[in-house]
Order: sequence, then structure tokens, then C-alpha cells
Amino acid sequence: MYNQDVFVDLIQRKLKENTDSISEQWNNPVGTATKHFVVDDLLPIDACTAICEAFPRDGVGFFFLNTFRERKRTSANLSALDPILTDITYAFQRQEIVDLVSNIVDFAKIESDPKLYAGGLSMMFEGDFLNPHIDNSHDSSRGKYRRLNLLYYVSPDWTLDRGGNFELWNDDRTTPKTIVSRFNRLVVMETNKTSWHSVSPMKTNHPRRCVSNYYFSKASPDSTEYFHVTSFSGRPKETIRRGVGIIDNFLRNALSKGLKFGRGKHRINKTQS
Repeated sequence: MYNQDVFVDLIQRKLKENTDSISEQWNNPVGTATKHFVVDDLLPIDACTAICEAFPRDGVGFFFLNTFRERKRTSANLSALDPILTDITYAFQRQEIVDLVSNIVDFAKIESDPKLYAGGLSMMFEGDFLNPHIDNSHDSSRGKYRRLNLLYYVSPDWTLDRGGNFELWNDDRTTPKTIVSRFNRLVVMETNKTSWHSVSPMKTNHPRRCVSNYYFSKASPDSTEYFHVTSFSGRPKETIRRGVGIIDNFLRNALSKGLKFGRGKHRINKTQS
């Protein structure tokens, strides 16, 4: 029987077994300046399958985001879903996992986010996408900087040709490093002012399912004080969308700074586990 404690133990063991590989990947990123690492086969196959099957069919009950920036379905309201989804999500929020990950990547004083601000579960279907962007710099109360993004993929038989794959970009966003959203794969990346990433357009109606979490700290990534909302751009050759993104980012950033509120606060998890 899988529960949060079992997931914590399994994740700990897998990360410890792969510490050397994780450190090598993290300190020597290829194809992008953004530090990241990948761990495959994170959990036993039957555990990952059970997590996958617990997602609601067709994303029923999820919040539908549909703009020029992104098209996907998300939910942080875990209380309305199968308990195994709460267990796997909050396994990554447990202090043992937070401490282990932060120690491996050498980040000091990293904290979990039980409210799941911008985290939780996501589903994508044919035509869905997530354009190149940098994440919101802070948590919902704007007291801590977002430092790490953890993405756990649970859709079986996922291949490159299905689309919906994770992308990390070079500085001028001309060339992505593509990481297939492979079944039972964990991807962890740093988040800062230049960590541009995206999800390639979905080419299949087989749902792409992901469990996502963020870690925060009071210290900023570069020791300077700054703030920005989630800021989007276009893909290469999408000149108009890139131009619109610049204006859109400026306006949303100015509004958020002026009103001093964190966007998307209404979608946090109000029943913390």
C-alpha cells in the first residue's frame, strides 16, 4: 500500500542512489545555462501507474488556463481528488526530501510550500502548450524567492513525437534543450531571472500528467532584491508573440508591483496536508 511515508522513503532512496549523477548534471548543464537534473524510474512502476490512474479523466475539476501564453489544466485543490495524489505531491514537500535535494544541489535554507502556490497537478491534451517563460520570482505572500521547480511525470509510454515535452532554453531563447516527459521521470531545475523553460505543443490527446512542486528561500538567487511575475515570450520566429509578451509582461508586472499582491493566490491549496 502506497502512502506519503512510503513515497518519502522511496524518493529518498532513489535520490541517494543517484547523488553522484545528480551532482554531475547539476553542476555541468548541457544545452542550457539553467542548472537541472533528471532522475528516471523514481518509483516502482506500479506506484507510478497508480498515481497516473488517479488523475481525473479529461481533467474534470481542474482549472483551465487558455491564453496566448499557455493552455493547460491545473489543480491545487487536492482534497477533492484521490488521496494518492495528495500523498505523492506532499511527499516532495516533506522536510526530509527538501533537505536532501537542497543538500545535493548545495542550496542553503530552502523551504517547502504547503500552499502549493503555482504547484500541484497539471494535465495537458492535444493542442495544449506552455510558451517560453520565467516563473514568478516569489511565493504567494512575496516574502520568499522561488528557487527550485520539481516536475514528476506519470503518463505511460510517453515519447518525443507526442509533444508535451519539457524544454530548457539558451539565453536568447533560440534553441531549446528538450527533455521528454517520460513516464516515472523527475526533473528538477533552478528558477531565477534567466531560467527560461516551456512545454512543447501537444500532438496527441493522450493526457500528459504531471505532479509539480516548488521550493523557496528568503535569499534571492543572485543576492539582489527583485520581483517579477511569470513572464512569457514566444518561440523562435514568433516575432509578434514575442513583442506582445514584452508589453504583456510589463503591464502585469507593473500591476502586481503596484498592488503588491501575488497573482494566482486564489488557486493555492487551502487544505494543507
